[in-house]
Order: sequence, then C-alpha cells, then structure tokens
Amino acid sequence: MNVRPAALLAVLVALAGVAFASPALARGGDGGETEVFTDVYVSPNETIDGDVNVVFGDAKIAGTVRGDCNDVFGTCTLVDGGRVLGQINNVTGDGPRSFLPFAVGGYGLGAIAEQDHRLFTKLLSSAVVVLIFLLFPLRMRVALDRVERHPAMSAAAGAVAAVLIVPIAILLIVSIIGIPLVVLEIAGLIAGVWIGTGAVALLVGRRLCELVMPASTPSPLVALILGLVVVSAAEIVPLLGWAVTALVWLVGLGSAILSFVRSTQLDTVPHRVPIGGPPMSRY
Repeated sequence: MNVRPAALLAVLVALAGVAFASPALARGGDGGETEVFTDVYVSPNETIDGDVNVVFGDAKIAGTVRGDCNDVFGTCTLVDGGRVLGQINNVTGDGPRSFLPFAVGGYGLGAIAEQDHRLFTKLLSSAVVVLIFLLFPLRMRVALDRVERHPAMSAAAGAVAAVLIVPIAILLIVSIIGIPLVVLEIAGLIAGVWIGTGAVALLVGRRLCELVMPASTPSPLVALILGLVVVSAAEIVPLLGWAVTALVWLVGLGSAILSFVRSTQLDTVPHRVPIGGPPMSRY
C-alpha cells in the first residue's frame, strides 16, 4: 500500500501533538485526565468525572472514576477500594516498556528522570526530523539555503510568525467557518519547525564536518544526523537549553517560511547603505 507523504506527515503531527502536550492540558474538558509517559494515581477522596487515559504509564485508582480507565502499554489497577464505574481497558506491552524504561511511569520523580524524559523527547523529535528529510529532501535543502544566505531575515520571519500565530488563530475561531483552518495552522507550524530544525541541523553538521574533515564532503544525511546530535545536546543543557531551543525554532521556522519564496525575490531586497558611504581614497 502506498502512503502519500502529506498523509504520513499529518499523522506525525497528530502524534507529536499528543506526545508533547503541555501538562496544563492533561485535565480534559469533560473532567477526565490524560497523561503520557507518567503514572496516574487517583487518591481515595478524589473523583474523576470523565475517563482516565494513560499512555506508557500505570494508573492506580484508589478513588472513583465515573468514566473508563484506558491504559496503553501499562496497567490500570484498583487499590484501597477504588472504583471505576465504566470499563477498564488495558493494552499491555512489556516490549516497549523494556526499550523505553526512562519514558515509562514509575521513573517520573527526580532530576535524573526528568533529564531522561527530555533526552527521549529530543531523540523522538530528531527521528521525526530525519523522516521528514527523507520524505521532503528538496524542501529542507531550500530551507537550508535560506538560513545559510539570509540568517537575519530567517530569524525575523520566524519572530513575526511566532507573534502572529495567536491573533490569526483567534480571527479564524471568531469567523466560525475558519475553525477547521486552525488545525491546519497548527499542523503547518509544527511542520515548519521540524523542517527548519532540520535545516539548522544540516548547517551545523556540515560546518562541523568541514572543520573535522576539510578534504571530504559528507552526505546530507550524515551531516543532518551529526547536526541533530549537536543541537539536541545543546538544547538539553540546564538553564541555557531553552534559549538554544527558542533560537533554533525561530530561525528554523523563518527559514521554512522563506523556502516558499523565490531566491531571486529575496536577493532583490534592498540592503541598508552604510551612513559613511563608500570608503574614501587617501588621495
């Protein structure tokens, strides 16, 4: 069966939205609770009005769950007289839990576990970037050209896009008929960040290869993987990692946006003339 790259990209965007969801969104609008890569414990005096959904973690119910308890790659157990008024659905799998021990509930406490979770997140994100490069190599190469030739313009375009995301989403929601376009906006944002991150990683990896092996020309895939390793290592550094991530995302998103603009149009952008004018002759 043939799968279109666009369809596969849409699936990846949806999975990423679930995997990297903010903890503030863990509590569902229906009163339920959804957690990924962590355990859930319902205390004896607690009542969950909706469903409890856990992915790569265990759910222990000591209180009351008015909906269902759904656990994927984990177990949902009743302790201390806990009750689940709906159904208990367990999709167990010891294989994924053994391969991803640092991402599974039970290791959710402590700074080391948090660092392991961030490392797993970076590995997963890097794998998606590599897959997108294999699906859309030309688009990522064009984005690489933009970030290499117009770094300041890429950063400016990314900053403008980051500022306009929320106003555009609000306008689409207010217009009612534009609500479905909000999903496309989010998907485009995530795809742009991925493509741009790959472009920045390609640039970093290629520059590093030129320093280490100036006589050889590495393949784009090797340069991409090497660049992703360097960028990911910088992003998980405590305190400074968030600044690296913000810079990579802004420049990468801007380069992805500029990749849809012709190079000739960018080259015609007027440059600021120095105030002092051209250098003066000594005579």
